[in-house]
Amino acid sequence: MSIRQLSSRVVYRNPWMTVREDEVERNHGERGIYGVVEKYDSAVILPIDGDSIYLVEQFRYPIGRRSLELPQGSLEVNGIEPETIARQELMQETGLVAASMELLGSFIIAIGYSNQRQYAFLATGLTMGQRCPDQEEHDLVLHRVSLEDFQQKVRDSVIVDAQTLAAWALYRSRQE
Repeated sequence: MSIRQLSSRVVYRNPWMTVREDEVERNHGERGIYGVVEKYDSAVILPIDGDSIYLVEQFRYPIGRRSLELPQGSLEVNGIEPETIARQELMQETGLVAASMELLGSFIIAIGYSNQRQYAFLATGLTMGQRCPDQEEHDLVLHRVSLEDFQQKVRDSVIVDAQTLAAWALYRSRQE
């Protein structure tokens, strides 16, 4: 290991994340600090119905504007199966129920400062149920767009959410 942890302290905690600051020593002896954001595993879902895909649009406070993205999130509990997270988030944000959930892969969202792993699922065989958004999703708008339109929004940088782009890349890699 090229970096050894000497000490660690929690500097901030809320129900969604813990931020800690670690004192470290690099393999050449230099000491420093490392900030780490700990978050629960999450899921991002590609709800595809024929030649259409469902997206959600909501205000994202950190960037100060609305964002168009795939349904995604975490349940703020450790040890939950990724597919359970995906099904719950899909229902909460869209009201959709999927007959099939196929795991496309997983990735670390912000590997330079966070441990959060996200699992990408392809949801098919969709039926509409009852939406039950959580408090943070009060302004969420559901959009159904063609896959062609979605791809154009990616090309035009209308869609800038990293998790949406990563999930789309995993999906597209299976199409080739």
